[in-house]
Amino acid sequence: MSTITKIDSVWFTTKGQVVIPAWLRKQFQIEDGTKAMVQATSEGILLKPVTAALIRQGRGILKRKPDNKPLGEEWAKQKKQEKELEERHAR
Repeated sequence: MSTITKIDSVWFTTKGQVVIPAWLRKQFQIEDGTKAMVQATSEGILLKPVTAALIRQGRGILKRKPDNKPLGEEWAKQKKQEKELEERHAR
């Protein structure tokens, strides 16, 4: 089975924003509000969308210990830290 690689162009705005072409958004199930992980690699910037399909695929990978805080508490703490980081970068 051969893989066809399609190349497209994007432009960065003054805020560093990029519009991902529609064909890629469809292929990777990226919808409004989808978050992504960004990673610097030796080849450039790697953008990994965090989609519902990816989350379903990863379920069960992380095992929780019985003495861990409830997931809801950990999630709230994570969201608070994200908000604080966003506020610091907005300044």
